[in-house]
Amino acid sequence: MLTTPIPVFDGHNDVLLRLRRGGGEDPVKRFLEGEEAGHIDLPRAKAGGLAGGLCAIYIPLPSMTKDANGDFPTPTQADALNETLAMARLLFDIEARSQGAVTICRSAADIRRSIEAGSFAAVVHIEGAEAVAADLDALYVLHQAGLRTLGPVWSRPNVFAYGVPFRYPSSPDIGPGLTDAGRGLIRACNELKIMVDLSHMNDAGFWDIAKISQAPLVASHSNVHALCPHSRNLTDRQLDAIKDTGGLVGINFGVLFLRDDGVKDAATSLDLLVRHVAYVADRIGIDRVALGSDFDGTTIPAEMKDAAGLPRLIEALRRHGFSDAELTKITHENWVSVLERTWGA
Repeated sequence: MLTTPIPVFDGHNDVLLRLRRGGGEDPVKRFLEGEEAGHIDLPRAKAGGLAGGLCAIYIPLPSMTKDANGDFPTPTQADALNETLAMARLLFDIEARSQGAVTICRSAADIRRSIEAGSFAAVVHIEGAEAVAADLDALYVLHQAGLRTLGPVWSRPNVFAYGVPFRYPSSPDIGPGLTDAGRGLIRACNELKIMVDLSHMNDAGFWDIAKISQAPLVASHSNVHALCPHSRNLTDRQLDAIKDTGGLVGINFGVLFLRDDGVKDAATSLDLLVRHVAYVADRIGIDRVALGSDFDGTTIPAEMKDAAGLPRLIEALRRHGFSDAELTKITHENWVSVLERTWGA
């Protein structure tokens, strides 16, 4: 038994969006000093052993009205770029005012140092590349500013790909794959050593990336389609492809992606989350599974409540039979390893 809490490095959170949209008091202060709303702030992260993670920049929907194809509307590139810069600045401000308690990490070595020092290790991630035009100029500038991981799409079309709509029950085989601009984006991400996130890709887009990308295939916050037939979840064939490239799956805590009945019920047991972790570990190996909570972006099991409740999940995993060495891999080592292999030394 470990005598100290196992640190968790998490594959996905939407805390920047929550802070930006929350209104009221200074969002930096709300994060650093804590609040009741949402899932993550610094005090709750420390209480639960959340040592860091990929901090998503996601551009809100211009409207909740879907188009004739049933797709959510896509923001303009200009609007998306403005919002992306605003959320990136928010993260930079959090780091600047944290007195060392938050560190923006640009390498795996940065993450390791931050975890060792007890500083929240934040990685800049873009969820849906609407801020980037087909010329990719913004991609290169954002990389210089600290961008290290990117999902080409959220669940809506853009100039790069279609994105998988939210459907249950449904296969992820919905719509076309990468556009010519999308293929250029993947090649540029490989050149810059930006991790490409597959979590909102549809089936065609997934396989287009698998053909092009020279990096490990990673889905930062996705679950098992065989256990929950939601369009956002990964098929066994996709899991096998992730294994073949030495990639990774971060298990999403969202109840919609855990349950086999498609019901959005916060009373969902943590045992269902453990079931998805175990399935991936059994099928593609303990080195290929990690956590991708989707904190502040989805409804999670009430038993956990927020980041402070992470020890409850770790205990549930331990009860299932995962050893402390395996838990260390699931909670942080696998993420640091795949990022190091993607980013380089």
